[in-house]
Amino acid sequence: MEDLLQVGVIASTHGIRGEVKVFPTTDDPNRFEELDEVILDTGREQKVLEITGVKYFKKFVILKFKDIDNINDIEKYKGKSLFVTRESAAALGEDEYYIADLIDMKVELEDGSSFGVLTDVIETGANDVYSIDTPKYGEVLIPAIKDCILDVNVENKTMKIHLMPGLVEEPVKKNGEE
Repeated sequence: MEDLLQVGVIASTHGIRGEVKVFPTTDDPNRFEELDEVILDTGREQKVLEITGVKYFKKFVILKFKDIDNINDIEKYKGKSLFVTRESAAALGEDEYYIADLIDMKVELEDGSSFGVLTDVIETGANDVYSIDTPKYGEVLIPAIKDCILDVNVENKTMKIHLMPGLVEEPVKKNGEE
């Protein structure tokens, strides 16, 4: 399991006093109001930044950090990710999972046979969709609904699914293939 969970990405600076526009990667952008600090991954190191101000602008969260009062101090971090520790992360409800815990999870069918590996979670309006890389079908998109997702074991990094009719097409056989 990942110890750090991504909550946003610095999109650009905002003004000249060191504020940044952050594209939130969390379900609830208002969550930033409850955070005291975030962890900035610079690519070389991780820096703890204390949050002193939170505002909103369109789809962005505007953050102000302690001791960063100049555009030049923060501009170099454009495109970098912001994380929180698992302890600081929002509590999960029943049948909710952190995306970081689902990525690279082994997926098997209800009979126990191997199906593939979960490579991405696509967030849609109605429900999430899991992108699963399979050796037989290539990429398969499975809706994250109770009819399809039978069991998720975060500790063992395994997921058991029911493959509803119409979710996969049999691979087209080329001449000479069986």
